[in-house]
Amino acid sequence: MILLEVNNRTIEETLALKFENAVTGNKPEAVEVPFADFDGVLYHISNPKGDKTKVTVSISLKFHKELRAHSADELLKSVYRSFLVNPESGYNVPLLYDLENLPTSKDSIVHQAGMLKQNCFASVFEKYFQFREEGKEGENGAVIHYSDDDRVTVVPSTVCKDDDDVVIGKAFMQEFKKGRRASPTAPQVLFSHREQLLAEDTAAPVGDNSGYITFVLFPRHTASAPDNTINLIHTFRDYLHYHIKCCRRRPQTTYAAKTSHFLQVLNRAWPDAEKKERKTITGKTFSSH
Repeated sequence: MILLEVNNRTIEETLALKFENAVTGNKPEAVEVPFADFDGVLYHISNPKGDKTKVTVSISLKFHKELRAHSADELLKSVYRSFLVNPESGYNVPLLYDLENLPTSKDSIVHQAGMLKQNCFASVFEKYFQFREEGKEGENGAVIHYSDDDRVTVVPSTVCKDDDDVVIGKAFMQEFKKGRRASPTAPQVLFSHREQLLAEDTAAPVGDNSGYITFVLFPRHTASAPDNTINLIHTFRDYLHYHIKCCRRRPQTTYAAKTSHFLQVLNRAWPDAEKKERKTITGKTFSSH
């Protein structure tokens, strides 16, 4: 199993190239790179108003309004500061970089840009991590409509459209429940199939293809390494569906390879169509297929 990258490599590689060209004195070139991430998240790297000396990185999130309700704007301002500008049409959060006035810490700036999606989510987790530290109870839960079929809340939930995916997903999640045997410091993981684990007013999906995963986070997960916890949880759904697809693909690849092998065996066993004349040790001749 592999973990998906939290940062966006397309953003980082594009910005790093633009920054390098600017430092070496090369003539700036136009850039126009629209691309997509999981679950309808869109990005756009471009030159604002055709100015090649400036580069804008924008992100579009269907659930941006829900993130703003949990102080996402304040967190983004604290991270990106002067790079954060007014959004372009169709996008929610834009970052503007001036190639003629680059900061000295170019590598960290590039990495921050690649973490744009994660930082949009971070405010929700940090808010509830703070509640835990302050001992607050009874606070309303956060419901983020991450995709059309799934909900990511305090308890991540997911919907599998294919019955086979349900079976694979259940087997996969059972292994997560056993994770604490290998690592005592890992969070407790609870998995429920069909049963609603959230409040009734969350509009979370229900039905035979619905599943809920509960991560029980202790102070050691939210205090000592909050960024890592946020990274792993906010990419969990993508991680799960990615490996479900891998599990479906593996037997298909195996069957195809076996079929090819059997065909080769059959072809070698097929008798030659032409007759061939052969001789015995005594010199007699005979015909064979």
